[in-house]
Amino acid sequence: MANGIYSKKVIKHFQNPHNYGRMKNPDGVGKVGNIVCGDVLWLYIKVDKKEVIKDIKYETFGCAAAIATSSIITDLAKGRTIEEALKIDSGKLVKSLGGLPPIKVHCSLLAIDALSEAIYDYLSKNKKPIPENLQKTHYVIKNKKQEIEERYKEWMK
Repeated sequence: MANGIYSKKVIKHFQNPHNYGRMKNPDGVGKVGNIVCGDVLWLYIKVDKKEVIKDIKYETFGCAAAIATSSIITDLAKGRTIEEALKIDSGKLVKSLGGLPPIKVHCSLLAIDALSEAIYDYLSKNKKPIPENLQKTHYVIKNKKQEIEERYKEWMK
């Protein structure tokens, strides 16, 4: 670990994030958040006719680990087909960063969820078949959002 907490790769992605920014006219958008830590992530994708993620960008409001995991997931997903991108998991993401402190692993899950939601958004907008595991993931994320909105509706006004 570079500073006792984060690996050199996490620090590198935090200080010089890849693919950061808003995308005009994205084909899919994934917006996720974690009410416990307060991190929020928007992930945007452009998909070509062969279902390859040709461009990917993100905006993250969160800690160093949230920004680093957002950056690395864009590197891992860019140039991959939708099917390949859906196989990226938290373990692969954390390994690609040289590890994360256990208390920060949830940031990798946030990045995976954002990518899943962007792909779900793309597939549903284009009336394409949605794999069963992606439908389940979307359902879980949607239920979490509804639970948070219900629990904090007074505060969110």
